[in-house]
Amino acid sequence: MQKHRKAIEIEASSGNVYEDIGQPDASEMQVKAQLAAKIGEILKTRNLTQSQASMILGLSQPKVSEMLRGKFRGISEAKMLECLSLLGRDVQIVISAAPACRVQGRIEVLFA
Repeated sequence: MQKHRKAIEIEASSGNVYEDIGQPDASEMQVKAQLAAKIGEILKTRNLTQSQASMILGLSQPKVSEMLRGKFRGISEAKMLECLSLLGRDVQIVISAAPACRVQGRIEVLFA
């Protein structure tokens, strides 16, 4: 007896998981996720504990922990950029015109 398999529906991603699940502030959340991931990468590379990181970053250890676990709603993008600077990274903000094919510009994070 053969079982009937139900086809699995696959939906293409927009490239932003927050947009895919309908978050109203998807673009901001995507940027914060990328910044938090980079901060976590630097902390790991430098073998810093969350307590050590909290001293450097001026955040409480629980706040550092939350940020690294993706709970960064209470941390502004500006604070996350400051964290990267405190961890020895230069941060540049470049503003350019969007292509004519798009009505709105977009915010993206590029790491060199």
